[in-house]
Amino acid sequence: MITLEDWVNHWVAHFPDGLSAGDYDALPEERRRRIEVVDGGVVTRLDPPRFHQRATRRLANHLDGARYAVDTDVELRLRDVPLLSRRPDIAVYEAALPVDSVLRPEHCLLVVEVMSPQSISMDQIAKPAEYAAAGIEHFWRLELLDSSPVLYRYRLGPGDRAYVLVGKDTGLVTVTDPLSLRIDLDDLY
Repeated sequence: MITLEDWVNHWVAHFPDGLSAGDYDALPEERRRRIEVVDGGVVTRLDPPRFHQRATRRLANHLDGARYAVDTDVELRLRDVPLLSRRPDIAVYEAALPVDSVLRPEHCLLVVEVMSPQSISMDQIAKPAEYAAAGIEHFWRLELLDSSPVLYRYRLGPGDRAYVLVGKDTGLVTVTDPLSLRIDLDDLY
C-alpha cells in the first residue's frame, strides 16, 4: 500500500507545475479526501482530533434544514486555474444541487471552519480570505481552544471581498442570519 507521503512525493515528481482540475478529478476519492489543493500545490490534511470531529458533527446537525444541504468534509472548488480546492469542516449549500455536481462558491450560503490547535493560521487567515475572495456570503469559525467554544460569525463586506465580523458568541446563541439557529455552544464539546 502506498502511503500518503509516498504519494505526495510521487505527485511532486510528476506534476512539477501543479495539479490541474482535471488531474485532481482523476484522483481516487480516498486520495482527494486526504488533501486540499492551493494554487495547484497539494496540502495534506491531518485527521482532526476527536473533540473537533464531535463539535463539527453536532454543529452540522443544528444547521441541517430542509431548504439547504449540510455536509461535513466536502470538496469546495473555489477556483479552477490555478486549482484551489478546500474541504471546509461544514458547508451549507443549495439542496437542489445534483449529487454529482462540483460544489462551488455560488452554491454556498455558509462555510464553517472548526478551529483546533493544529489549524489556527489556516482557519483564521488563509481560508477566510479564500472564501471571501470567492464570494461566499457567510463564514463562521468555531474556536475550540479553551474550555468554552467561541463562535465568530462573518459576512462579506460591501464591495471589497473581505469579511466583516457580525458576531462573537459564547454559551447560548440565537442567530437569524443566514439561518435561524438556537444552540448552546457548550453542548458541542
